[in-house]
Amino acid sequence: MVSYKYGVGISHLEFWVKNLEESLAFYSQLFPMIGWYELTKTSYSCGTHEIYFKEVPVLLHDSLGVRHICFHANTREMVNTVGEWLQQIQGDIIRGPKPMPEYTEQYYTVDFRDPNGFVLEVAYAPDMRL
Repeated sequence: MVSYKYGVGISHLEFWVKNLEESLAFYSQLFPMIGWYELTKTSYSCGTHEIYFKEVPVLLHDSLGVRHICFHANTREMVNTVGEWLQQIQGDIIRGPKPMPEYTEQYYTVDFRDPNGFVLEVAYAPDMRL
C-alpha cells in the first residue's frame, strides 16, 4: 500500500491570468483575509490545497474552466471583511454580502470577479454538509 502525505482530494489549482502582477496584487490582499498564506511569490495555500498563478498570453490557449471557486469562510465577519475590502477597491461584486437561505439556513456569501474576470465566492456555511 502506498502512503501519501495528504488524503485524497484536490492538490492544487492553476490560474492562468492575463497580468500576473495585477493578479498577485489582488490575491495578496484577499487571501490573508480568508486564512490563506503565501507559499512563493506566485502561490498560496490554506494548509491542504495550493493555488498558483501563471501569466499566459490571452490568445495562446482557449479553454473553458470552472464557473467559480468558492472559498470557505470561518465566520460571517470574514465574509463582511471581504465585502468591505471589495467596496474599498471598487471590486466587481456580483452579489452580497448577503444571506442565501435557499442554500442553507445559515449560508452567507459574497460573489465577485477577480481582475481576470474569474468568478469567486467567499461563503460562511456552518450548517452545510459535504
